[in-house]
Amino acid sequence: MKKNVLVLTGSPRPHGNSDLMADAFIQGAREAGHEVTKFDCAHHRMAGCIACDVCWSHGSACAVQDDFQQLIPLLEAADVLVFAFPLYWSSMPSQMKAPIDRLYAYCAPNCRTPLKASESVLLVCGEAEDESYFRDAVHMYSDMADYFKWRQRGNILAPGVREKGEIEHTDALARARALGAAL
Repeated sequence: MKKNVLVLTGSPRPHGNSDLMADAFIQGAREAGHEVTKFDCAHHRMAGCIACDVCWSHGSACAVQDDFQQLIPLLEAADVLVFAFPLYWSSMPSQMKAPIDRLYAYCAPNCRTPLKASESVLLVCGEAEDESYFRDAVHMYSDMADYFKWRQRGNILAPGVREKGEIEHTDALARARALGAAL
């Protein structure tokens, strides 16, 4: 069955390792016949949630007028959400965290349009050689997926990559492409 897949990337470095991993996933998903949209969170202007609690009161999920408004229709159409980012201090870059915090609108008490996504994927790379440094990012993602009741389709962690292109010397791109194809 064809799925609408939304890949959210959060690296401030264009064409870096997490972008390459996201692109490999996208290639696999498209080869499997899925519709895929990539949204580069790091290169859009989005603030975090400001806890104004006026979600849905101004005609859309969030009243804050920034580039999150462009993301809203993509989020609402997605069957699968993919989060791809580099590891920053055992977590995610702020460029990824801001739109994730804005997902609050989709679980707020006055939510008018719950997310239809039922599946999710995590793709993370980082300089740390030891995967234990990834645990906080994985834990936060897993808690979010559980909260939204998303079926977690897989996590791909790529430790030991810092410089652009280093991920090409690992098996992470092949694993990402295979995970995309397996959706």
